[in-house]
Amino acid sequence: LEILVTILNENDNVPVFAQPNLSRTVPEDTKVNATIVARGELSATDADLDTIYYELTATVQDTDGYFAIRGVNNPEIYLQKALDYDKFHLTTLLLYARDRPVSSAEATNTGTATISIVVEQSDTRPPWFLPCTLLHADNSVCIGGPYSGRVNISEMATEPLLLEPGPLYATDPDYTINDRIVYSIVGGNTNEVFSVDADTGNLTMNKIVTSPDSFLLQVMATQVSNVRKYSVATVEIKVINRSLHPPYFEKGIYNGTVFVGLPRGSFVNQAGDPSTPLMITAMDEDYFPDV
Repeated sequence: LEILVTILNENDNVPVFAQPNLSRTVPEDTKVNATIVARGELSATDADLDTIYYELTATVQDTDGYFAIRGVNNPEIYLQKALDYDKFHLTTLLLYARDRPVSSAEATNTGTATISIVVEQSDTRPPWFLPCTLLHADNSVCIGGPYSGRVNISEMATEPLLLEPGPLYATDPDYTINDRIVYSIVGGNTNEVFSVDADTGNLTMNKIVTSPDSFLLQVMATQVSNVRKYSVATVEIKVINRSLHPPYFEKGIYNGTVFVGLPRGSFVNQAGDPSTPLMITAMDEDYFPDV
């Protein structure tokens, strides 16, 4: 008597990843649609020889949507949305492998792989002159300057010029890279009157100025490792007469009169002459009689 025995394959095995834990460092400027982890590194196997269905999720808040898989049966991970180092540096992805579709009513076995993603800051922004004003919510553009300073006519300054709102200074906003900045004057330096220290940004004089014309310098800050990353700030240098005398008030005491019940913004009048507004005036002998 021949007896034919058929063994039925029970769904009793869990899909297994060859590497259940993976780590990747992804540069911030990685192109959208680029592969982050290849299919061969992520494919799971099932001893039951079932078709495997994949699903990818992000576990870190506000990092969902940046990474995705190519398809429900293709676990290759690719970049779906442009990265921004200022938004997040790290995230963790969970890749699920199931031997039944998610919608299936049958019992499902699930395997899990963990992928750790480290976002590496890239050199994406030019130097910023400080202080500066941010123009975009994502901190991608910051406009600095203008700067201003003064020099005396026919007088040679031996120290670095004092500027407003502060010293001439630029920094690399890609702060983990923090490339060295060098400075140069690229415009407005008539007769080469001024020099800038390439390392510190300090402005100094090479010669005296003999005319009252102001200077409008253009100073460029350039990254050492990437000369295509640069910014230009304007520096207005006013040429003035040297101040030898302080201003002085024409009177030591001024007397005024106001009336009860006057509305806000009303003039204070001169005491003894209620029809003439009180005026407080000062003089400066450096400019007399013009000012």
